[in-house]
Amino acid sequence: QGQLVESGGGLVQAGGSLRLSCAPSGRTFSNYAMVGWFRQAAGKERREFVAAIIRGGGSTYYADSVKGRFTISRDNAKNTVYLQMNSLNPEDTAVYYCAAAGSVVIPTTPRRYDYWGQGTQVTVSS
Repeated sequence: QGQLVESGGGLVQAGGSLRLSCAPSGRTFSNYAMVGWFRQAAGKERREFVAAIIRGGGSTYYADSVKGRFTISRDNAKNTVYLQMNSLNPEDTAVYYCAAAGSVVIPTTPRRYDYWGQGTQVTVSS
């Protein structure tokens, strides 16, 4: 219960686009006040905040490194949160994780989130 499932990762050339999806297993996203995306590059110890969205989709947050290139959105009818990634570059290569919090939290702090997915690999070739 509370499991999140990511999909949409893959291999893309620099300048390309990918759309990641995140859906909860056994619950609906209306149960979560905030949903975020994090990433962890190979050899890095910490997960890096990418983007977050508050229930209702009224407020979104982005890391400076992805502003203007990535867009987080949620489709309540499909019970899915998306991360549209455009103008990808090799520095975006990482495992991307979806996370959900039961309350509105500081979006950039991984330990504030209650549930996590297993991650999906995104590889950007130069």
